[in-house]
This record gives sequence, structure tokens and C-alpha cells, in this order.
Amino acid sequence: MSSIPAPLLPETRRALVHRLATGQGAGRAPSVVAAVVRDGRPVWQGGWGTVDGQVPDGDVQYRIGSITKTFLAVLVLRLRDEGRLALTDPLDEHLPGTVAGGATIGALLAHTAGLIAEAPGPWWERTSGALRPDLADVLGSDPQLHPAGHRHHYSNPGYALLGALVQRVRGQAWGEVLRREVLEPLAMTRTTLLPAAPHATGWAVHPWADVLLAEPAEDTGLMAPAGQLWSTTTDLARLAAFLIDGDDRVLHPDTVVQMRNPTSPPEATDWHIGYGLGMQLLRRDGRLLAGHTGSMPGFVATVWVSPDDALGAVVMANVTAGLSAGTLAADLLETVAEREPRIPAPWRPLPSIDPQLLDLAGPWYRGPAPYVLRPRADGFIELTPMSGGHGTRLRPTDDGDWEGINGYFAGERLRVYRDADGAVSHLDLGTFVFTRQPYDPTTPVPGGVDPAGWQAG
Repeated sequence: MSSIPAPLLPETRRALVHRLATGQGAGRAPSVVAAVVRDGRPVWQGGWGTVDGQVPDGDVQYRIGSITKTFLAVLVLRLRDEGRLALTDPLDEHLPGTVAGGATIGALLAHTAGLIAEAPGPWWERTSGALRPDLADVLGSDPQLHPAGHRHHYSNPGYALLGALVQRVRGQAWGEVLRREVLEPLAMTRTTLLPAAPHATGWAVHPWADVLLAEPAEDTGLMAPAGQLWSTTTDLARLAAFLIDGDDRVLHPDTVVQMRNPTSPPEATDWHIGYGLGMQLLRRDGRLLAGHTGSMPGFVATVWVSPDDALGAVVMANVTAGLSAGTLAADLLETVAEREPRIPAPWRPLPSIDPQLLDLAGPWYRGPAPYVLRPRADGFIELTPMSGGHGTRLRPTDDGDWEGINGYFAGERLRVYRDADGAVSHLDLGTFVFTRQPYDPTTPVPGGVDPAGWQAG
């Protein structure tokens, strides 16, 4: 994350204002606010329309709906990273007594547990949480619609379960855990469970006439982890920066990367949309966006980030339907990305290097295939095929090995073997032996090396 990003060009700023204004008008929203983040900091914020007679700014709260789910995923992954639970654990192991206890925590995060989309009873988003005082009221008697793991099926009650899980493991209300563990470290002082002035009123707009109807703003109780939060563009800009770079006070950057990795199969009707762990994924014009859309009666919202561009965009509006916040946010992000492409950071040497780690740097061969291993500034290493493609990042383990965190070797162990003199002999990564020379006969290559060696044709 750089210190102070360069300001946007005047032409870019005008294009953003124009897109915001056309979005507000076409979407017939009483008001809309937006922000763009570049290199970890807001570089543009704007509002169009009015709230209580004033053009809204970055301090006016709107309800953010299902963006709340991304916050819940952060809380659950913090518990995972602390060793308090595993994503493969069934819910029953930590929150016993529900009819969905066989669902794994990871499946609930990814919406692959096969649970119902909505809570039984009247429309939960417009009714009081007092109607559902127990988790049994959130799930009903038979919440399983699909076999677990077979398909992505979005489930609001699934996130109600995750909120109850956080509360059970932490021994404290999930909202208080969120405030202490996420909102305060990220300085998100205007993100709350209930509205705090100044805030927008949620409106429905008549489909055939330009008139408004106020929407109720209920406390949804146990369903709150699915969509209760209120926030501002200033706060959500901080969230966008976190979803790009991570923050060790909240989640290690590699855990944030894991949130952005696809974990749900796409729907057959739209292969451009996916889901990670509490994050929606959108492939658009060759760019992979991650974040979340949100809606509650009277409000729509979206946060999208493009880590490759170091860009994020936030949109919130106080209208039930008509304005696509997801499309508008993606358009704002792409406006900046295309008009002002990212300038790479300057190369800098490592601040320090362990001599034993330096011994691992350089070319390696898996059979005849060349790879290169590079130490990184964060203490991790990266093993990349020289033919191109994505490399595998590996983190050090407590016992001296390395563990892959992405791609084919995610979760696999890399072990370093040395000879009698202490020099590095070979690497073993998930049974694949890497040697300094192609099929080095002095190392234990599986299947051995032909004594005749390399031969001319």
C-alpha cells in the first residue's frame, strides 16, 4: 500500500460524476453515493440526489445488506486462523443442536451447504427479528433443499448460523466481536448494526410514477448477520482497501486472497459469476472483480475490488429496486482502470535475507521442466514454472517446512533436503522432487535416472 496516491485526472473525475449522475437518474434513486479507492486510499467520492435536502457525502449512512456477509466471513476466518475451528468442521461440532448441524463451516461460507435461501415465515427483511427468537425459527424443520456440496445455492439463514457460531465460540454478541476485531482496527467508526445520524431513509419508488413510499428499517435479530449493517462510503472505502491488501491486525493478506478464490461452482446460466468465502466474484471485460452486492428494503449497495489494478469502488443508494449498484460500481472502477492504468511500484531489494533461504533461490527442475524459486519480502517463497503461468506461494511452517497456499500445491508441504555437508540437495513438494539439474542422478528421483544419462538423438 503506497503512502499518497496521485489524484485522478480532471477528465477521469468528470467521467465518474457523469456515470454517477446517469445511474441515479436512470435508476430513479432519491440519492446515490460512491467512492473509488486506489492504492489503499480514496481518490474520489461523490453524491447525487439529496438526503434531507442535502447532497449526501461520505459520512451519511446507508444500509448495506449482504455486504454484511463479508464481515461475517472475516470473523469466521479469524477463528480458523487462530486454530479455534476448521472450515471442514461440521457446524454441530461448535454450535450443536440445529437441524443443519451436518453442514461444514466452509460450505456455509461458500453457500454450498444446500440450505434454504430465506427464513420461513413472513419476509424477514421487512419484519422484526422478534418473530424468529430461536435458530429453529430461522431454519424451519427441513432447511435442506440440495445435497451439500453439489451446487451454489445462496442462503441467508446459512449466515445467520455463522453469526450464531461466532457468538458461541467468542462468548459475545457477534456485533460486539465485529466492532472490536474488525471495525475498530480498520477505523470504520460509522459502520453500525442500527442507523446512526446522519443516515438516509430507505424508499421504494413506484414503478409507473415518480412517487415514493418509505420502507421499514427493522432490526432483524438472528438474521442480522445476513444483512443488517449500515455504513458510509468513507467506511466502505476502508473495507475495499482491506479486501485488496489485507491487514495483519484483522486478517493476513493471504487469508484475504483465500476469500477471493472461487469455492462454489458457477451456475450453468452464468459462468461469469462465482463465490468465494463471503465474497462474490464477477468476471467482466477480462477483469476479475471481488466483493459483494447488498440490498435491503429501501437500499442497494456494492463493494467491488480489482487487486490487479489496486482499485476498489463503492456504491450505495436508498432505493429498493431500479438501480443496479453492482453494475454502477463496476463501471466506476473500470472508468479509472481504463483511463488511468496502474503504474507499477518501483523495484526495491529485500530488506534482509536468511542465508539458508538464499540457498533455495534460483532455478529448479521437476524432471525436465524448469522452475524458479524466489524469496519474497514477506518471508514467503514463490515457485513458478519458467514456461509461464501462476506460481505457488508457500509460507514457512513451525517445523521448518513450507506450505503451499494457492493453486495446485495449496496445502501441500515442501521439504528441503541437504547433503552431508549441509548444502541443499533437493526439494520434495507433495512427492514431486525438484533438483538443481534436470533429473539429477545424485538425488532420489522417483523411478531412478537412466545410467546412460542424456543422449543425443
